[in-house]
Amino acid sequence: MAEPQSLIDTYSHYIGGQWVDPDSGRYDVINPATEEVIGSAPDASVAQVEQAIAAARRAFDSGSWAGAEPAERSRCLQQLSEALLARADDFYALAQAEWGCTANERLIQIEGPAFMVGRAAELALEPVEAPIDAWGAAGTTLLRYEPLGVVGVMTPWNFPHTLNVMKLRAALAAGNTVVLKPSPLTPLAGLALARIIDEQTDIPPGVVNVVTPSGLEGSKLLTLDPRIDMVSFTGSSSVGRDVMAGAATTMKRILLECGGKSACVLLDDVDLTDELLQRLLFEGCTLHAGQACILNSRLVVPDRLHDEVVDRLVALAGKVTVGDPRDDAVGMGPLISGQHRDRVEGFVERAVSDGATVVAGGTRPQNHDKGFYFEPTILTEVSPVSYIAQEEVFGPVMTVLRYQDDADAVAIANNSSYGLGGAVWGTDIDRALDLARQMRTGQVSINGTVAGDAPFGGFNQSGIGRENGMMGLRAYMEPKAIGVPA
Repeated sequence: MAEPQSLIDTYSHYIGGQWVDPDSGRYDVINPATEEVIGSAPDASVAQVEQAIAAARRAFDSGSWAGAEPAERSRCLQQLSEALLARADDFYALAQAEWGCTANERLIQIEGPAFMVGRAAELALEPVEAPIDAWGAAGTTLLRYEPLGVVGVMTPWNFPHTLNVMKLRAALAAGNTVVLKPSPLTPLAGLALARIIDEQTDIPPGVVNVVTPSGLEGSKLLTLDPRIDMVSFTGSSSVGRDVMAGAATTMKRILLECGGKSACVLLDDVDLTDELLQRLLFEGCTLHAGQACILNSRLVVPDRLHDEVVDRLVALAGKVTVGDPRDDAVGMGPLISGQHRDRVEGFVERAVSDGATVVAGGTRPQNHDKGFYFEPTILTEVSPVSYIAQEEVFGPVMTVLRYQDDADAVAIANNSSYGLGGAVWGTDIDRALDLARQMRTGQVSINGTVAGDAPFGGFNQSGIGRENGMMGLRAYMEPKAIGVPA
């Protein structure tokens, strides 16, 4: 039996403000660090997902949320922010057990989402209507933003709490209602969020609904059902294309945040401190065991610095403690599943067959007989056009690429079907800024600088649309122009 404060619990689906028993049984939730069953999640048929959609539709059409005063929506979101902070330790325990969150990720995965909701509470107060300059107008043109309606939210397993909250808070601040479908690998994160909303906020029933079907048909319904007005999806680019195709059948609005193969460019004037190299390894390899779309997994290094950078990174990689996240000394946790670990191993094996050299890691740790672990891995002698340099591994694998001059560095960085993140490190800020402007990607940090509330999203196959800040809020709204006579 779960402890009273534990968020690792036996949940039902959350539909219309009620906990509804599953109609398709339950499935196990596995701790990836130990391979032990930590609980079970409710499964759902297509019919039960339809119930959640209907509840969200009724809640939106009733106006209980969309028609509420902005101050009331803001108050409820502030309640949620405070509740998430108050339960931060409980969410951290859940994150350690369900998806392998380590201590060095806690701010990103636990406190960060609570702060996100607090920011959304502020954005909910922003005016939704204002006059604009309109050429040829005889009177005044008002530009008004209105909620889209029912938003189907589909989130992945790598940062489930962060992404559940990121999408939910913007959709709610805009006045929409939501059906959230988390990954079946991390269903408890979404159900725990529903529990907090149910027990500690005044968000009306039906505004937030959470269902956790294990099959694909429930997910497809969120893209096909005409009662859904928008689909907000984070996941792989291949699935994102399927979501886009399904949403097109009823011309739903979409927001897609998909894969990445981000490049980190070191300029030849960079100051190679130990702190910088540790950060490069974390942000390009070991952050959540490499299971992050924003990972700077391609390290683009000037030829004359290549050997020094590689040697020092290899030494640091060898010092990373891989293990159970419940130990605060652990620097990198497990991959999410055995199947996913096999996939990562396959990438490394193919890279070697294509001519790459494994200079660190490349295999499973020898001191773990349980858990889906893989060593921090660094590959050199990699061609920018090779499979390993082009495809998203989603594991702790960094490829180091040589470049000759700035133009060559930009060409390598842009040689990708993705365009989500990127970084430039160097002493000459004007030179670094020039490179950043040429990189075809949604975000670029110079010497680690990027605002947490900056628009987040990608170019190319990294997605469509942006999240965070006012731009992210407006993505969940529809603009309307109203002409008012003089």
